[in-house]
Amino acid sequence: MKVGRFLIKRDETDDGYNDPPRPFIEHLIDLRDCLLHCVIAWVLCEIIIIPFAPKITEWIIAPAGLSTDKVQGLGWTAGFSILIKIMLWGGTALSMPFLLFFIMRFVFPGLKRTERSIIVFCLFASTFLFGIGVWMAYAATLEIAIDVLQKINSWVGIKVDIVRLDEHVDIVIKTIIAFGLAFQLPLLLLALGWIGVVPSEALRSRRRIAIVIIFVIAMVLTPPDPVSQTLMALPMCALYEACIWIIRLRELARGDKKKEEDDDEPPAPDDGAD
Repeated sequence: MKVGRFLIKRDETDDGYNDPPRPFIEHLIDLRDCLLHCVIAWVLCEIIIIPFAPKITEWIIAPAGLSTDKVQGLGWTAGFSILIKIMLWGGTALSMPFLLFFIMRFVFPGLKRTERSIIVFCLFASTFLFGIGVWMAYAATLEIAIDVLQKINSWVGIKVDIVRLDEHVDIVIKTIIAFGLAFQLPLLLLALGWIGVVPSEALRSRRRIAIVIIFVIAMVLTPPDPVSQTLMALPMCALYEACIWIIRLRELARGDKKKEEDDDEPPAPDDGAD
């Protein structure tokens, strides 16, 4: 069963749309139901994530190679503030598939089959790229970045025996989200190139400027050390180069198709006198 067919509820019309004309009030009712379902799913996921808060806290501490004894919360509300952050971010991540499902179920009936296919592809590609960004942040960047910061502290002459839990959680969450969002930029660029807004030649001619911008973005989004900045920038540069080649192949395919259509057109009749 295709995803697009699973998300739609009505038969496709002759013009390619799935939703026949209906009164405006019915669309408002569908929108209300969509928002209500999204809110319910989000609240339920916020509640479901609560029992897993201790394990998630250990998972967040793990990249630093620290034990829970070395990480301390300062103040009586430290644990509560960490729980709120875990609920917000963890619950939102857990509810995202349900939110996307309800939103697509509301939007898909008004789209053509090709438009639905493009949206489904973008959602899968976006999820895949976001997952790669999260994996890179957690598996490599965070541990290296924290190790570099610890070496800087030792070189300066500062011995850090206690790590503030709230500060460490903020660094981990911000780094993970930053990597996930940064890896969405090539997808946006690919979408613009796919529809013809940004040609491959423009991307190729501005490659050096793009590399500088990528490193600036990595510098802003990552912890203040060159290693983590490089770990974010290099994959983004590779994805930028991949976008150039994919858009170029798209342009070549589009040009060949247009040439075939021109060849299939019958020649214009000759009105000249013999």
